[in-house]
Amino acid sequence: MGNKIIKNAAILTGITLIAGLLLGAVQGITEKPIANAQEKAKQEAYKQVFSSADSFEDYEGFDEKEAAETVKNIEGTIINEAVVAKESGKETGYVITATDKNGYGGDIQVSVGIKNDGTVNGIAILKINETAGLGMKAQEPEFYNQFRDKKVENFEVTKSGASTDNQIDALSGATITSNAVTGAVNAALTYYQTIGGGGNE
Repeated sequence: MGNKIIKNAAILTGITLIAGLLLGAVQGITEKPIANAQEKAKQEAYKQVFSSADSFEDYEGFDEKEAAETVKNIEGTIINEAVVAKESGKETGYVITATDKNGYGGDIQVSVGIKNDGTVNGIAILKINETAGLGMKAQEPEFYNQFRDKKVENFEVTKSGASTDNQIDALSGATITSNAVTGAVNAALTYYQTIGGGGNE
């Protein structure tokens, strides 16, 4: 009886070790391609919001805690990163990536291109998991292009038709999604105002 328990314990230990080694090997194999895919998606988003830029460099002054403090008044938002957009070596603006946790289906992550004068150059949605046919329409140009070429301190969502530059028409049946995308864009703008401030032209 005792030998059987020891034998079974040894077998289980062996299986656990092998499984652990296999999982480690699989993680090692998949980790780099996943990281590469994520980096490629980010670079594509940068180009989408700043097509004139030929290079993007990490903003050296980025500090996660300071960024969190900057956007603390915009509930449920965080700043993920900031990069400097350059054209022929000259700084043309920033791309700031922000997440709003208040989407209908969870986090919505957006990259926002902001010119040196504070004008939104464009936005790209990196992460979204909203309702098909409703919130997922945030990925359509008809919605996200409302932010483009606007120079405002922040945006607000309206259901009655945008009448000013800072108003964004809500998606029909998806006000929560509209608010979350707008919250992420506002977080990016708020952070930009502390690092760029529009004085770099």
